Amino acid sequence: MEVVLGALAALVVLIALLWALVPAWYGLPPVAASRERIRRALELANPQPGETLYDLGSGHGRVLVIAAKEFGLHAVGIEAGPVQCAVGWVNAHWNGVGSQVRIEAGNFFKSNLGEADIVFAYLTSDYGARLGKKLMEELKPGVRVVTVSFDLPGWAADFFDREALIYVYKK
Repeated sequence: MEVVLGALAALVVLIALLWALVPAWYGLPPVAASRERIRRALELANPQPGETLYDLGSGHGRVLVIAAKEFGLHAVGIEAGPVQCAVGWVNAHWNGVGSQVRIEAGNFFKSNLGEADIVFAYLTSDYGARLGKKLMEELKPGVRVVTVSFDLPGWAADFFDREALIYVYKK
C-alpha cells in the first residue's frame, strides 16, 4: 500500500512540475485569461461560424471551448505542455465541443498557421516581434489577429481596448 501511495504521490508531483515548468521554459504567462476577457477578445475579432481559430499556447483549452461553443468556430490549440494538451482535450470533450477542437502538441513557432481565419495569442511582449514576423509570412490576407496583453511591433492595430489590453489586427 505504501508503494502505491508513494508512486501516486510521485505521479502527482511529476504532473504538477510538467504543468508549471514547460510553459515557464517558453516564458509564457502562468495565468489564464478570464472568460470575460476571452469573450471580449473574440467578439472584437468578429468571428463567423465555421471559421478556424488558432490559439497559440492554448493551455487548458478555455479559449478553444469558448470559441467553439459560443461562436461556432473550429478551434485549433497549439500547446507545448503535455499536461496542458491532455487537460485541453478533456475540457473540449467535457464541454461537448470535442469534434470542433483540435489540439496540437508543440511549439507554435514551428507550426503552420496558414489555415487560420483568426489567431488568438495571450503571451508576453517578448514574443511580439518574432510572432509578428511569423504571422506576416504565413497568414493569408484578411486574417484577424487578437493579442492579449502585448502588441505586435510594426503592425497597426485596427482596434485597441485599453482597459482589457486587447489588440486586434487584420493582415
